[in-house]
Amino acid sequence: MTDPYLRRPNEGEAFWFLGNLVTVKAAGTDTSGRLTVAEFVNPPGFAPPLHRHQVEDEMFYILAGTARFQCAGEELHAGPGDFVLLPVGVPHTFMVGTDEPLRALQITTPAGFEDFAAEAGSPALERRLPGPALIDPAALGHAASRHGIEILGLPPQH
Repeated sequence: MTDPYLRRPNEGEAFWFLGNLVTVKAAGTDTSGRLTVAEFVNPPGFAPPLHRHQVEDEMFYILAGTARFQCAGEELHAGPGDFVLLPVGVPHTFMVGTDEPLRALQITTPAGFEDFAAEAGSPALERRLPGPALIDPAALGHAASRHGIEILGLPPQH
């Protein structure tokens, strides 16, 4: 059982993951494996590859910026205060608006996404965008498969 805690704005283990700053606010070790909560800061125009999670539901609560999520044949345009659910097993991706970074809380249940971000990313000693964006597709694919994530295609284009 974890004791209650407060994580301040720049607190939590941080990673550069696909050129995004990811700060883990609640890890599986904090929640008995039930969920992960991470703050993402995605640069303008960012889009991850089309993928699906084989183990967890993925949710986003948008704090600032905009993104267009694609999931199950639908386009979901999200902005500050919006909540997006991307169900387990369903292919999805998203594109960050080009005007400003996207700040969002990413919630995955059950926990474990933080382990993927740590393996595929690198520790974020400086917490300012832009971060390192060198991505080895083969290494990303291997890390993803070890963490129950299937890469299905290229990132969408604006």
